[in-house]
Amino acid sequence: MDAPRNRPHHTGLVLLCLFLGRLWEIRASQIHYSVPEETEKGYIVGNISKELGLEPRELAERGVRIVSRGRTQLFALNPRSGSLVTAGRIDREELCAQSTRCLVNFKVLVEDRVQLYGIEIEVTDINDNAPKFQTENLEVKINEIAAPGTRYPLPKAVDPDVGLNSLQSYQLSPSHHFSLDVQTGDDGTINPELVLERALDREEEAAHHLVLTASDSGDPRRSSTVHIQVTVLDTNDNAPVFAQPIYRVKVPEDVPQGTRLLTVRASDPDEGANGRVAYTFWKISEKQSPLFELNENTGEISTAKNLDYEECAFYEMEIQAEDGGGLKGLTKVLISLEDVNDNRPEVIMTSLFSPVREDAPPGTVILLFNAHDRDSGKNGQVVCSIQESLPFQLEKSIEDYYRLLTAQILDREKNSEYNITVTATDRGTPPLSSEIHVTLHVVDINDNPPSFSQTSYSVYLPENNLRGTAIFSVTARDPDSNENARIIYSLAEDTIHGALLSSYVSINSDTGELYALRSFDYEQFRNLQMQVRASDSGDPPLSSNVSLSLFVLDQNDNTPEILYPTLPTDGSTGVELAPRSAEPGYLVTKVVAVDRDSGQNAWLSYRLLKASEPGLFTVGLHTGEVRTARALLDRDALKQSLVVSVQDHGQPPLSATVTLTIAVADSIPDVLADLGSFEPSANPDDSDLTLYLVVAVAAVSCIFLAFVIVLLALRLRRWRTSSQFQAERIGLAGMPASHFVGVDGVRAFLQTYSGEISLTADSRKSHVIFPHPNYADTLVSQESCEKNEALCVSDDSKFPIEDTPLVPQAPPNTDWRFSQAQRPGTSSSQNGDETGTWPNNQFDTEMLQAMILASASEAADGSSTLGGGAGTMGLSARYGPQFTLQHVPDYRQNVYIPGSNATLTNAAGKRDGKALAGGNGNKKKSGKKEKK
Repeated sequence: MDAPRNRPHHTGLVLLCLFLGRLWEIRASQIHYSVPEETEKGYIVGNISKELGLEPRELAERGVRIVSRGRTQLFALNPRSGSLVTAGRIDREELCAQSTRCLVNFKVLVEDRVQLYGIEIEVTDINDNAPKFQTENLEVKINEIAAPGTRYPLPKAVDPDVGLNSLQSYQLSPSHHFSLDVQTGDDGTINPELVLERALDREEEAAHHLVLTASDSGDPRRSSTVHIQVTVLDTNDNAPVFAQPIYRVKVPEDVPQGTRLLTVRASDPDEGANGRVAYTFWKISEKQSPLFELNENTGEISTAKNLDYEECAFYEMEIQAEDGGGLKGLTKVLISLEDVNDNRPEVIMTSLFSPVREDAPPGTVILLFNAHDRDSGKNGQVVCSIQESLPFQLEKSIEDYYRLLTAQILDREKNSEYNITVTATDRGTPPLSSEIHVTLHVVDINDNPPSFSQTSYSVYLPENNLRGTAIFSVTARDPDSNENARIIYSLAEDTIHGALLSSYVSINSDTGELYALRSFDYEQFRNLQMQVRASDSGDPPLSSNVSLSLFVLDQNDNTPEILYPTLPTDGSTGVELAPRSAEPGYLVTKVVAVDRDSGQNAWLSYRLLKASEPGLFTVGLHTGEVRTARALLDRDALKQSLVVSVQDHGQPPLSATVTLTIAVADSIPDVLADLGSFEPSANPDDSDLTLYLVVAVAAVSCIFLAFVIVLLALRLRRWRTSSQFQAERIGLAGMPASHFVGVDGVRAFLQTYSGEISLTADSRKSHVIFPHPNYADTLVSQESCEKNEALCVSDDSKFPIEDTPLVPQAPPNTDWRFSQAQRPGTSSSQNGDETGTWPNNQFDTEMLQAMILASASEAADGSSTLGGGAGTMGLSARYGPQFTLQHVPDYRQNVYIPGSNATLTNAAGKRDGKALAGGNGNKKKSGKKEKK
């Protein structure tokens, strides 16, 4: 039960302790010293470093300094000793006038801590001033009829000191007629009065000389005197009397100079000179005397100078009225000033912490300043403000001191400096204000990584460039400044085709310029992917990456390569066979060529440059097929020579030529009979002709026998390998498309031409190929094309070139467009011509791919009718044994081989034109030959 009762008592003790602790903290923050006035400069007032808990050398390091408020600096800090010393002579009377205590207050700022300490110094009085009278000589007129005991006021001495050092007593020189009486007023002032002790007799003594001494009680004691001359007058029994014992007036401090403040009036009932009254100041301080004027005749008091409420708000004086007979009257005048808002607030910047880091936390002190107004009341109340749009806030510290703080984290990239205007406004009417302008600089930190203008770049470079060629220039921006904004460019390490990326391209670390370190070949690779890194030089450094794609553009730097016919390795010349029974349009052979380039640089055209008999054969413009232009006649030579040109469509175009030898004969005996005419003798004598014919017949017979043996061997081998056909065909079907000639998914095809007899005349160094009427793999043209029709080619997709424009590859000539009449159709829909058509739909492309796979399967199992081994791709006798897989490079990405819209068939006899639309061949005759 006792614990609850004692709880309120304990709570009160805790609150009392907290209150006393708070008072002690307030007291502890205020440092008190005392110093006597009139000390010499450098007088040690106290050890300020000890009070602040600092060493003397730390005063300068921590920025300890005195903060005053506009008045003359009276004290200073000695950085060596850490003492507070006087900065000059101190006059207590000048500072505090008649105040009992003279206190000087100022602040000491420790900038390192941003902390203010209040200093209060009491200036003690010393007896440095003697009592002083306003005049050294005074005349007092006394009527001879004055009764003893009459009192006459004497002038007062003024001593600006206080306490014992001020005026303490008066003394009068010895006299038989007069004595001194001292009266103490309600306000503590001492008023001396001259008392008449004995009646005067003018005739006995017309004048009396007295000395009045005023003394203080200081150490040393000081005094002053005034000489009084008493003149004995005739009878004047009435003294002047003022209408009011005290005059009061209240005026604003801004009254103009010469303004009449009030008028004092005194009356005297005497007549003549005894009734005329003169007004004079009887008691007034030295500082107040120059401010006012008194008309001695009218008693008007006016201002002689401008008044200032801030200097003195209240004036007190005494006015004396004296008549001609020497009688006097006194009155007191009290003048009060009203404060007027005539002073603008004063803003004094104490400390400015500039520059400031942009990552300074909110609440960082930027500025410490003092704002005060010398006016009083509302006129002296000051309100400070800054612009609303700034990221700062004002906070009042102590008394009239304010701190400017950061309200949020700054961003130098948005504002590198702030022009801050601090406005101090009082609450007077009308309000007055003043401003100070502060420029705050923001120090940059590395808070922004470099940034590229784009998320990725695409660069186009023609192949076969020179080493050291400038490819492209990347640029990154960093909004930071100085080292934080200095960008270094580099390439991310990578491996391309087994080689480092740095072996292909390099970058200028300062400018971001990319250079090619080697000449690029479109046929090797078409693009490079790389990462460009931009790093600044800040601490720590920041970086960012951007992807850059380098696309190599194709140039027409490869000539067409003729795959068939190829030159025999033994030096002999390949020969194609055209039967004399062939109808117009008969397919004799086909020139197959490819181009390593791409696009229009790989579009090939075939032309007949030279023929031993013009008009007999034609060459397909796009297919390379060599066909008969008319029916063969008996008068046509057995041996026909054709020069075919293959040209691409690049700029400039490149071309290659091949020479074809065609034997015109209906049967093998005809060929053997006329074989000797292939290479006529240099000296044809009649005697040698018979010998040559005999030798030729023998050679042909041997060759024919050998051919029959080889044919039987091939048939046997074909039978043995037939069991392996399906397995190898399935394995070949899984091979990548790059093993066949093709570009962009369009598989080029090679027509196969069947033959079963291959005879080589070693003695003549010529290669003779005899056809066999087996046309199982013959591809027959289904659609006619005009010789001069344009080629339909889809435009390559254009990639946007960023930053550095390059000239793209020229589009194909519009002359290569197909007309509506040249669209693909069925095998019997249209007549074909020598120009051929390009495969332009998915169905035809699949057919061509199937044909190539079938030919490859045939080559794999050795079933070629030519008798060649594996690797001939089933091109039959018309492509010769030299055309093997190793002669077919992988051009699937950049080669277009012209073809024709044809139908694959196994029907016999189609090579002779049986299935050709519009063909006029002899079907029966061809059938018979097939049976043979």
